[in-house]
Amino acid sequence: MTRQQCVINVINPNTTQSMTSVIEAAARESAGPATTIIGKTSTFGPASIEGHYDEALATIGVLKAVAAGDEDRCDAHIIACFGDPGLLAAREITRVPVLGIAEAAMRAASFVAIHFSIVTTLARTKVIAEHLVRNYGMEHACRKVRAVDVAVLDLDKPESNVRGILLDECRAALKHDGIGAIVLGCAGMADLAHDLSTELEAPVIDGVAAAVKFAEALVGLGLKTSKYGDLAFPIPKERSSF
Repeated sequence: MTRQQCVINVINPNTTQSMTSVIEAAARESAGPATTIIGKTSTFGPASIEGHYDEALATIGVLKAVAAGDEDRCDAHIIACFGDPGLLAAREITRVPVLGIAEAAMRAASFVAIHFSIVTTLARTKVIAEHLVRNYGMEHACRKVRAVDVAVLDLDKPESNVRGILLDECRAALKHDGIGAIVLGCAGMADLAHDLSTELEAPVIDGVAAAVKFAEALVGLGLKTSKYGDLAFPIPKERSSF
């Protein structure tokens, strides 16, 4: 039996190309041999997403990237920002599966541990992760949202010592939070998950990789976004465009 071909549109909702490169590499690393990864950088929005205002702006770029991916006949879309900006709106405008990396990471963590903690970037973004924990019904599983207070665009700077700071925070979470797994709360941390997991001898979950594997499964099952009920296509009406 031949493997089913799968084309996944991996969207970086911010406008920083270097972060797209990190995300795209992580997605390709986790993808199966029959999967093609297309990395897209948003053409509208902020250089990094670190608050509610940034998320609101980024949503427009996400929707544009989803529409472009549909034109390219992609089989699934991944929104590669831990705030999952525009996730439900994106699901409304397409028939193919759309996954957010925060939801994918939390679901994956719940399969391998009873409880997990999230380690994200700036402390001001913790509330966004906490809202998602509640929205996804994960209050019973997520023990704590922690932050390392490193800006998103500083994650790839050697002087930030991101790996060392993350390692210390993950160790503290495993020691004090009563958890069995760590969820990394930023797509820009995707390249660190495997190394941290090996060092800690505990599951450290990157949402980009998790979303790719879930997307492959949904495509393999022939499942698409329902157009009955809440995720039906938007009602036709006059709308301003960007």
